[in-house]
Amino acid sequence: MIMRQARRVPRGLVAIVFGLFLGGLFTRLAEIFLPESAARSFLTTSASASVGPFYLDLVSVSFTIGPISFALNVLTLVGIALAGFAARSWI
Repeated sequence: MIMRQARRVPRGLVAIVFGLFLGGLFTRLAEIFLPESAARSFLTTSASASVGPFYLDLVSVSFTIGPISFALNVLTLVGIALAGFAARSWI
């Protein structure tokens, strides 16, 4: 039971990351191949959020990470759902 719980978090993170890439691919393909219509507008209109940049300044090393932004739309959610179903059945 503990092993099952330990695998759940990494499996979920892999599914979300893969789903974001898959959803981005779906969105790009829809922008290329769908004609200008209400369906294309609905599928490709996204809500964006960004965070950052983050600075970490130590005595000898300085890091800057960011800005990190996410754009979610209907096709991205479809990609995350497909990746989640695939991760649940195959991994």
